[in-house]
Amino acid sequence: MRTRAETRREEARRKPILRAAVRGVIGAMAMSGLRQAVVALGAVEKTPPESMLRRVVPGLFHSVPSRHRPALVEFAHWAYGAAGGAVFGALPRAVRERPWAGPLYGVLAWGAFEGGLAPVLGLAQEKSHDPVERLTLLADHVLYGVVVAASPWPHHDMPVAEGDRPGR
Repeated sequence: MRTRAETRREEARRKPILRAAVRGVIGAMAMSGLRQAVVALGAVEKTPPESMLRRVVPGLFHSVPSRHRPALVEFAHWAYGAAGGAVFGALPRAVRERPWAGPLYGVLAWGAFEGGLAPVLGLAQEKSHDPVERLTLLADHVLYGVVVAASPWPHHDMPVAEGDRPGR
C-alpha cells in the first residue's frame, strides 16, 4: 500500500502531463484557427492532418460522409495536439519553465513531421515545396508550442503544503 506522500508525489508527476495535454488540445485549436485563415488566403492548400488521415486511414476517412470529414480532421488534430502536449508535460520542469521551451518545442514538432513522419507515411510527395506554405506551417507550430508551454491557470507542479495555501 502506498503512503500518502507517495500518492501526492505521483499526482504531482501526472499534473504537468495532464495540464500540458489540455494545453496541447487548445494549441491544436489555435493552429486550426490560424490554418483556416491561411487556407482562405491561399497560402496553404491542404493541411497536414487531412493529408495524414487520407494516407494512413483512407478507409476510415472515406467511410465518413464528406460533410463530416472536416470534423474528423479536427478531432484527429486535437488528439495529436493532446499527445504532443503530454510529451511536453513529461519533460523535466527545468526545461518546461524556460521561456524558449514552447517555441522550440513547436519548431521541433514541425521538424519531426517534416523530416520524419511525412516521409515515412509517404506524405513527402504530396507536400508542397512552396516556401510560403512551409513557413506558414512552421509559424503555426511555433504558436502551438507557445500555447503548450503557457500556463492558462495558476498551478504548482508540486503539492502545496497546507500552511502555504492562500487564505490559511
